[in-house]
Formats: sequence, structure tokens, C-alpha cells
Amino acid sequence: MPTPFRPLTALVAAAALAGCLAACGGSDASPQSTSRTVTDVDGTRMSVPVHPRRVITLSEPTLDDALALGVTPIGSTAGRGQSGVPHYLEDEASGVKIVGAIAQPDYEAIAAAKPDLILVDGTSINNNADALTILRRIAPTYNAGYAGGDWRANLEHAADALNLASKATTVEATYDKDVAQAKTALAGRYAAKTFSVVRWQGSSASLILKELPAGIALTDLGLARPKSQDRDGRGHSEPVSLENLDQIDADYLFLGSLGGSSVSNAQAGGASDSAAAKQAIEQAEQVPGFTQLKAYREHHVLPVDGSLWTSTGGPLLMQRLVESIVKALS
Repeated sequence: MPTPFRPLTALVAAAALAGCLAACGGSDASPQSTSRTVTDVDGTRMSVPVHPRRVITLSEPTLDDALALGVTPIGSTAGRGQSGVPHYLEDEASGVKIVGAIAQPDYEAIAAAKPDLILVDGTSINNNADALTILRRIAPTYNAGYAGGDWRANLEHAADALNLASKATTVEATYDKDVAQAKTALAGRYAAKTFSVVRWQGSSASLILKELPAGIALTDLGLARPKSQDRDGRGHSEPVSLENLDQIDADYLFLGSLGGSSVSNAQAGGASDSAAAKQAIEQAEQVPGFTQLKAYREHHVLPVDGSLWTSTGGPLLMQRLVESIVKALS
């Protein structure tokens, strides 16, 4: 379970000391005889191991990127609104230690793990220069992308830090091939249909718009959004008031949930899988207006894994979104 966030001032001294201990080495450290210089997304140059062996990822996208590139981190943050790794990555990341929550790294746990490379992005450092300062006392810390940034660009930056650029090219090509095949399979039947993506929490709905991964996957597959959703948002889900519940309607409505948890309270419990989404649909049925939606009346409300559909990630998330869409519409 992720360690609760503690005030920054209480951690600076401990992190600096732990960083020294990590740098001084130990029997379980992985000393590197050679290094290379890389430049991260912010233009910061740093020396990193040619072949990093003890990588920590501090966001869903960087964890996803590392796994897609064949690197299993020794530590990572919990998935958004979850107490463990993102549900959609549980198989690949089953042995990865949790070292904090989104934007709440546990500096002492990170230092104790003795990483030789830390991967962060805008979702994990949250424009927090102090966090970067502390992390860079522990190990080279590479910013791989901005919050809501293009997943391909983020993957390529992570691959640069990991010295796996050619692997990233292969991963992207595989995704493009899979999308082309799926797009052809879906085009005839669904060309004139519209698709909505909703995160449902308790008695309220939020829209996943076109700039988020699920929206990108629908666009890549040539599947249209209803007029009210045919736009980019602000990089996160957009709440919808009950008075405007019709804004979530479409011919087909993909609905996911993160259970009772939230980013600020990952310990609240609740699941994020399709079973949790089915429970969320039962809750939604009690909200005035939900059962009047076209998608509901036509039995086209489709429960989906919330950690996959309503969060952030990298190529594994994108590939699985495509697979999920094809399966749901088969």
C-alpha cells in the first residue's frame, strides 16, 4: 500500500541522507561501469547508465512505457485512485514495489530501493521543482513528458533514457498495424454511430474527451464522438452536472469507474474492473435522467475497466483500449 504523503520539509533531510547512502553503494547495488549523457523533455542534461538495471517509474505512463520496452521497474507509484499498480498492468507489474501515489512519491522508500534511474513525467512531479531536486539527490531523474502529452513522444523520451530507441519504434509500428486491422473491421458497421466515454463515481459523471487515451483510441479507429464531446478537454475528465446529463449520451456509451477511490484518497477501497463498472451502472440507474439516455434505452451502455479507460498510460494502455473496443463491439 502506498505510504501516506508527508510534508515536503519533513522529507528533505531524510531523502538527502538516503540519497547519500544509495550513492555510497551496498552489497545489493548494481554498479555501472559506463554511462551516457541524455537530455530530458525539460532540456536537463544528465548522465545515466548505458543499461539501467534498477529503474523506478513514478507515474502510470512511465510504468507503462518501461514495461512496453521490456523493462520491469523495481518500484512505481500506485495507479490513479488505486492502492496497487494500475489494474490493467497487474500481470506485467505484479512484483513491482509501490513507492508512493500519483504526485506523492515516498522519498525514503525510493532511496532505500537504490535506483540507478528514476523516470517521472508531468503527472508525477506536478510542476514541483522541489520534488525533482530531492529525487535527483537519490538518482538520475529523467522527465519523460508532460501531463496529457502525446503518448508516442513520452514513449520515445523514456526509450531515450533507457537506451531502447529501436524498441520504441517497433512498439509504435505494432500499434499502428493493430489499429489499421481493427479500423477496417469496424468501419462498415459503425461508421455512422457515435461513442461516449464516461467515468462514473457515486452519483456523478465525468466525460473522457478526445485528448485522453480512450478518446485517442476512438479517433485512431475512426469512431465518432457525439457533438457535445467532439473536442479536446483540459487533460483530465470533465465533470457533468445532473442537469446536463444528456451530454454523456451517444449511440454507444463506454462506462468505467474507479470504485470508491479517488486520487486524493486511494485507500477508500473499491475496484476499477468491469465488475465495478456494472455496479456503477446500477448506481447510475438511480439518477434521474440516466435511464432516458438513448444508449441506455438501446442497451448500449458498455461496462469497461476504469483503470484502462478513464486514466493515463502508454502504449500498453493504447493497445488494450483498441482490443477492448473491438471486443465490446464484436
